[in-house]
Amino acid sequence: MSATEPDAEVDADDVDADAVGSLTELPPSSKLVYKVLEYEGSMTQEEIAGESRLCSRTVRYALGKLEDEELVTSRVYLEDARQSKYRIVE
Repeated sequence: MSATEPDAEVDADDVDADAVGSLTELPPSSKLVYKVLEYEGSMTQEEIAGESRLCSRTVRYALGKLEDEELVTSRVYLEDARQSKYRIVE
């Protein structure tokens, strides 16, 4: 196989390396939000703001950047449909 042909299979370690590579280009607030989600699991924006001690506007911006890079996904929070639960893409 030549160096220009894409591999058919992707190793799990390669996916983690891609996530780390994407994180290095993001602002510090996005990195902090990612780490909070990594340690705490899925959370709402309000919960992330409380845990990270960032203001809600900064958390919203950071989550937007993480979603753009496809590192984080969101779902409707069933207990309050006005909110979303965010989690790291596995």
